[in-house]
Amino acid sequence: MGLLSKKDAKLITDPLADNNPITIQVLGICSALAITAELKASLVMGIAVLFVLGIGNVVISLMRNIIPSKIRIIVQLIVVAALVIIVDQVLKAFAYDLSKTLSVFIGLIITNCIIMGRFEAFALANKPWQSFLDGIGNALGYAVILIIVGFFRELLGSGTLFGIPVLGDAIEKTGVYAFGYENNGFMLMPPMALIIVGLIIWVQRSRNKDLIED
Repeated sequence: MGLLSKKDAKLITDPLADNNPITIQVLGICSALAITAELKASLVMGIAVLFVLGIGNVVISLMRNIIPSKIRIIVQLIVVAALVIIVDQVLKAFAYDLSKTLSVFIGLIITNCIIMGRFEAFALANKPWQSFLDGIGNALGYAVILIIVGFFRELLGSGTLFGIPVLGDAIEKTGVYAFGYENNGFMLMPPMALIIVGLIIWVQRSRNKDLIED
């Protein structure tokens, strides 16, 4: 018998595609628009949400039977705030420049609809192991979209990936720039992130007709 049952495995795989928190549930859109101009920022934000949601789901699940119903939202906010502070302090210690770029958005993880939604809809009603898998699955689904959007925005907008030039030198006109290519500044603007997310949604629904709403 494997480590994961079929039901447990679906907790991880479903949010990656057919129940993605961004493209299907339409949650966490703000960060997808705001921080995906750079692939590094997208990756770090994805890792931060992975940590907060994975650990947070387990903590809420462990406390589910002792949390009074009337203050459950307050308890959830305290748990996620504590985890976000840890993430923020780690970033300041090891990636200070990036922490300045993400500072506002790392703080907004506290009110991220995906995290609060999984606490409320899943962790409060399920055991720690299943809650952990659910948190990891939804965080990965969120991170995958951020990374895809960040990849195309940075590549086509700046000609770089992780800040490293990959299309050539735009000033010296080497690489693809030698053929007249120019970086598309529009890719670095938030509306372009929305367009890319829209294209991902279109691809998903064209591949799975069950996702098309009547």
